[in-house]
Amino acid sequence: MRQSPKILAFDIFGTVVDWHGSIVREMQALYPQVDGNAFALAWRAGYQPAMQRVRSGELGWVRIDDLNRMILDAMLPTFGLAHLSEAERQHLNRVWHRLDAWPDSVAGLLRLKTRYTLCTLSNGNIGLLTNMAKRVGLPWDCILSAEVFRAYKPDPATYLGVAKVFDVAPEQVMLCAAHHDDLAAARACGLQTAYIERPLEFGATQVKDVSPQAGNDFHARDVLQLAELLGC
Repeated sequence: MRQSPKILAFDIFGTVVDWHGSIVREMQALYPQVDGNAFALAWRAGYQPAMQRVRSGELGWVRIDDLNRMILDAMLPTFGLAHLSEAERQHLNRVWHRLDAWPDSVAGLLRLKTRYTLCTLSNGNIGLLTNMAKRVGLPWDCILSAEVFRAYKPDPATYLGVAKVFDVAPEQVMLCAAHHDDLAAARACGLQTAYIERPLEFGATQVKDVSPQAGNDFHARDVLQLAELLGC
């Protein structure tokens, strides 16, 4: 068993906050004529292709807020919302700043914070992550983002960047995430990893397989259980 980590770095979208359910609820409130489930899934589906345009060099550095807006503008006609004004588009795009935490997240993080330094490691930009944390009470010690490193996960610069920020060895950092590809990339950089189950990340129509996979140091049902496993 490796030594206990000093830094717990958390993925955010899907791991700590419920992006799908939050967007569905927002659409039901603002545009009830739209299928909120389909809208949320379509918006998320554009996420990786948009980031790949930055990774490939097709685009220069672009924040997630701006990539989300590019995806949104392209998909609005499909959902009968091409008529939205600029102000309405800006407000809808900022739903990513207003995502609700999973029910266990805040309590679990508060327990972990008593023993570990907690930070974000998200592709979301700093302003987005700060607004989200402020709104729902996520108790981060530090907000780190792809924006800090000007590289999107799974670029090694993001994972190794956390260790550099805190001046610790990579194995003293643990990435906590609900995505196996993210965790595998972190392990390749020498980080410890903890998988957090989020079977409903994509909603009840697309339940995720959350079976354990080899390689992770911990496998937890939620953030509260992770706190228990880590002695908090």
